[in-house]
Amino acid sequence: MDNLQPDPELLSTLVSMPMPFGKYKGTLLCDLPVSYLEWFHREGFPKGKMGMLLATIYEIKINGLEKLLDPLKKARGKSAGF
Repeated sequence: MDNLQPDPELLSTLVSMPMPFGKYKGTLLCDLPVSYLEWFHREGFPKGKMGMLLATIYEIKINGLEKLLDPLKKARGKSAGF
């Protein structure tokens, strides 16, 4: 049976990594609008790790699972001095 637990390192990356290119360059992956992620879903996600990250945040958002990221966002905010 597959391990259905989310990968904490992957989730942490989603709340800390900025989009490296395109219209939303500099926006944290977790903050990308669903419409942008839907465009990638239609047109094709990039190859490699970036594509996997974008596909993951797409799935999180369309399935209403963004609350999974809240503890990581709060922890990141505290460590950034907010």
